Amino acid sequence: MLNDRIEAKWIDTFDRLFELCQVRQGEGAVILSETQSRPLNVHLAELALLRRTRDVFHIVMPTPVQSAPVPVRSTGASVALQRNARAVAALAASGIVVDLTVEGLMHAPETPEILKGGARIINISNEHPEALERLLPDEALKEQVNAARKRLKAARRMTVTSAAGTDLVADLEGAVVAGVYGFADRPGMLSHMPGGIVIAFPAAGAVNGRLVLAPGDVNLTFKRYLERPVTLTIEADYVTRVEGDGTDAELMRRSFAAWGDREAYATSHVGWGLNEAARYEALAMYDKRDTNGTELRAWAGNFLYSTGANEFAGRYTEGHFDMPVGGCTIALDGVEVVRDGALVDAS
Repeated sequence: MLNDRIEAKWIDTFDRLFELCQVRQGEGAVILSETQSRPLNVHLAELALLRRTRDVFHIVMPTPVQSAPVPVRSTGASVALQRNARAVAALAASGIVVDLTVEGLMHAPETPEILKGGARIINISNEHPEALERLLPDEALKEQVNAARKRLKAARRMTVTSAAGTDLVADLEGAVVAGVYGFADRPGMLSHMPGGIVIAFPAAGAVNGRLVLAPGDVNLTFKRYLERPVTLTIEADYVTRVEGDGTDAELMRRSFAAWGDREAYATSHVGWGLNEAARYEALAMYDKRDTNGTELRAWAGNFLYSTGANEFAGRYTEGHFDMPVGGCTIALDGVEVVRDGALVDAS
C-alpha cells in the first residue's frame, strides 16, 4: 500500500501538468471534486495551481446516492454534478476545470455545456500520484497523438485482426475522432491524464465482427487480467454473444445482464494506445484502490475496445467496459498502424 502523503515531487508533477495546460496568473481555475474523491490529489492540485494563479477555488459535490444495479467503476461518466445549474455555470465561466471527480467528466451530460462556455477541462484520473508522476505527458506525446488522430479522422474503415481469432470491422464514416495527449491547452477542449490514446466513436450500426479476448488481455472495469479466453460477437454495434468458460466470461455475462439495458451491450469507442511510458504490467503492481487503470488504456500498441455510452450515436448508459487487447493488427483503409500489438512507424 502506498502512503497518502504530500510529497514535493508530486506537487512538481502537478505543476508541470498545469504548465502544459498553460495555466496563467489571473486565470480562473476551479478544482472540481466530490466527497469520495482522492483527497491527496485534490490537495496536490490546489498547491500546484497556487504556484501559477491566485484565482483558485473549489467546487465539492456530495457523492450521489447509488442508483446502478452493480458497482460502477471506471466509466468516465461522472454523475457528481447532478445537473446542478449553478455549479455548471461556475465551471463554464472558469478558464480551466481541474476534474478530480471519481469517474471523470469525459462522458458526463454536463460536459458539453461547460466546454461551450470556453472552459477547458483536464481530468486527472483517479490514480495514486505515484503513477501520475511516471506518466507525466510532454509535447512529443502531443505530436504523436495528433498525427494518429489525423490518420484516423481521414480513414473510412478500421479492421482489427489477431492470431487469437479477432476479426473486427468498424465503418468510420460519420465517426467522431478524439486524440487524448494528457493535457488541455486550448479553450473548449477536454483531456485526461494519463494520456496517449486515439479513439473513434463510430456512427450507429458501424461495428461488426468477432473480438477474442485472450489470456493476459484486460477488463479494466474489473481491474483484472483475463486468465481464459472470452469471445464477443458484435453485430451492428451490439455484443450479441459472450462465449467462454470460467470466471472471466461469467463476470462479463452477469455484469452485462445486470443493467437490464440493451445499450450496455453497444460499442462505445474503438482505438489504440500510443504511450510508450505506459506499462502493461502496471495493474499487477497496485492495490485496486490505488489505480483506475487509465495507464493500460494508453499502453502503446493495445487495441482499446469499449462498450457503453456513445453520445454521438445517440446511446446513453452507465454500463461500461474498457478492454485493452494485446497482439492485434489494426489497419486503416488497409494500411497498418499497429502490427501484432506493436506500433508501426509512420515515418
